Amino acid sequence: MPRFIGAGGCDKKMTKLKLGLPKGSLQESTIELFSRAGIKIYTNGRSYKPACDDDNLDITLIRAQEMPKYVELGVFDCGVTGYDWILETNSKVKEVCELIYAKSGFRPVRWVLAVPENSSIRSVRDVRGKRIATELVNVVKKFLKKKKVSAEVEFSWGATEIKAPDFVDAIVELTETGSSLKANKLKIIDEVLASTTRFIAGNNSWRIPSKREKIENLAILLKGALTAENMVGLKMNMKEGDLNRILKILPALKRPTISKLTLPGWIALEVVIEENKVKEIIPKLKKSGAQGIIEYPLNKVIP
Repeated sequence: MPRFIGAGGCDKKMTKLKLGLPKGSLQESTIELFSRAGIKIYTNGRSYKPACDDDNLDITLIRAQEMPKYVELGVFDCGVTGYDWILETNSKVKEVCELIYAKSGFRPVRWVLAVPENSSIRSVRDVRGKRIATELVNVVKKFLKKKKVSAEVEFSWGATEIKAPDFVDAIVELTETGSSLKANKLKIIDEVLASTTRFIAGNNSWRIPSKREKIENLAILLKGALTAENMVGLKMNMKEGDLNRILKILPALKRPTISKLTLPGWIALEVVIEENKVKEIIPKLKKSGAQGIIEYPLNKVIP
């Protein structure tokens, strides 16, 4: 029986953790996230069973839409899916943590109600008695019920953007930037749901101490990798007398680490900051007396 070391440093005999990862639009960004978390995953063409450098993980790729139910049923101990699909499938799972990333960026995605640009529909009230196509049928029905609007909602098997106005009056579709909707001459009239990626676990697996520990360890690593996104470390040397002036420049995640150098009157400072602020900060640091400034990337930041 293997020993579980990779996802959290435990060295004890355990069974493999059955992990489901989303196949499709989220696949590449999810594998990249796991890589930054220290877990290398290797896909092979159309295979649904990727290899992994952590022998204690049994990974399967499956559509995010199906993930919540399979986790609920215990097919997987844990998995990565969207909050939208948890709601759509009404799955009873443990949401371990939120992982804010998507196909093209680190931000929530939106399910929006959209109609053709020349449509007379101006608001959700105007879809009363109309036909709406979407993959998120149950969530849309609940949304319309909350708005006290009665409309026909039909399941879309894909290419939803092209169905209005020839097949339906409106659509509810997932968007990150809105560019695909604009390209298909559609306008957004309301937001149905904002969704982020979630790391989930089956309730039965969560109640098993050894599996729960593995899942919690994975969550720590994944959140640490996301926190490190767009963050960098800075190291520099300075005279002790310049310290207060330099501290006023640094918007640190926490108080910087300061240590004395062998050269009398000199100290070293190390800090984590947002990468987009570096180009403004480094010239100010230099002018305020900092020397030997080094910028370096971060894989994980564990608060």
